[in-house]
Amino acid sequence: MTPALLFWISLLLKMAVTAGFVAAASLIAERSGPLVGGLVATLPVSAGPVYVFLALDHPAGFLADSAVASLAINPVIAAFALACAYLGPRHGRVASVLAALALWLVLAVVVHLFAWTVFGAVLFNVVTLPLCLFLARPLREATIPRLRTRWSDIAARGASVALLVAAVVLVSAHVGPEATGILALFPIVMSSIMFILHGRVGGKAAGAVMASSVTGLIGLALGFLTLHFAVVPLGSAGGLLLALAVTIAWSALVLLAKRAGVPV
Repeated sequence: MTPALLFWISLLLKMAVTAGFVAAASLIAERSGPLVGGLVATLPVSAGPVYVFLALDHPAGFLADSAVASLAINPVIAAFALACAYLGPRHGRVASVLAALALWLVLAVVVHLFAWTVFGAVLFNVVTLPLCLFLARPLREATIPRLRTRWSDIAARGASVALLVAAVVLVSAHVGPEATGILALFPIVMSSIMFILHGRVGGKAAGAVMASSVTGLIGLALGFLTLHFAVVPLGSAGGLLLALAVTIAWSALVLLAKRAGVPV
């Protein structure tokens, strides 16, 4: 078997594994309330597999640098979520998602212009995420009715993220870790969830999921910060597992706090 054929088989396997993972995660989001849906939407459903596959092709230092870029782009994801939350109840799903993606693209280009340090990326999150939480709070309450699952929707979600994985893996060989870190956080999962939920349960409920996702982005930021510091001393596998554990732990703490009656 030639090296080229091995490469394409490996890439197709990566895409298939990621598609299955995303399909399962997005199905949980659709069948839960806004808070649980928002937390699931911000788990590293697409970024996680991207980083795993990058770890197979790049040294730990590349992942550490990419994590700083992903941390810096995290507030831009919050801006995307807010745009969906505000536009969803007022406009159709195509207009809402496209406008939010346009905002993400503009802000991502601006973020990419800066040479981010880990301190600068942390400070950017500390300043912007509380403001985003404040703006999202009035938009988080909505009822999501239980609807019959359409497997075509699940397949579309999985396929879109699989294509993202393929793009990042291919592009990462030609760009630096900063651009790779930004591409890894392209909001493909949140876009697909917003687009499909808007059509199935309405813009208000879909927007509530997006507004609730801002809380989950705090955990995602903590995960990337953990990855930056842990991936070199622990190795790629250890750093990625620890970062995932931190992200999941944050979501679990938020749900426990909600259950205990603590405002989140």
